[in-house]
Amino acid sequence: MMLHTNDYLEYYLTLVGWIINSGVWNMIEDSGLVAAPFAAIIISEWLKARAEGADEGNKGVLSLARVENRFYTAILVIIVCCMPLVTVSIDTLQFDRSRSEQCQYSVPNPADTGWNTSFSTLNGKSAVVPVWWLFVHAMSKAATAASIAAIPCGVDLQQVRMDVNRARINDPLLAQEVADFTNDCYA
Repeated sequence: MMLHTNDYLEYYLTLVGWIINSGVWNMIEDSGLVAAPFAAIIISEWLKARAEGADEGNKGVLSLARVENRFYTAILVIIVCCMPLVTVSIDTLQFDRSRSEQCQYSVPNPADTGWNTSFSTLNGKSAVVPVWWLFVHAMSKAATAASIAAIPCGVDLQQVRMDVNRARINDPLLAQEVADFTNDCYA
């Protein structure tokens, strides 16, 4: 699976963000905080078993089964959502030029520039991404790309803005209303 980006800043910040995330995960793992959810599961199930009445049967066996089920869920969440597993490099972090080509705007690929090596690692560290967040990134970039594709590229929006700024309203009453609106909403 690829991590797509639309510009060099996003390309670089995505890599830096995942390097920071890997460092935070290493800190959580090294400090033992990764065991905190499991301790919370045991304590909450123990308190729940103590609060139940005597009619529940063998509370020890029942709470052990609950702890086991919640442990499996916690392990799955930690492995899929928290634990960095996929290494991000120039091969998995892909710069998307499709929209710039549609609008006849030329942007070179990072591999064709001097940025190639600086985007694979940062001070010798490479980024590692959890599987779930790789999927979330891919889905959000797909939605963003679909939204961007809906923007017509034939219109030069900067030129439209300059034309609107040059336009003058001849009706003094309408000009005053526009000025009041601008002052009330944007000042």
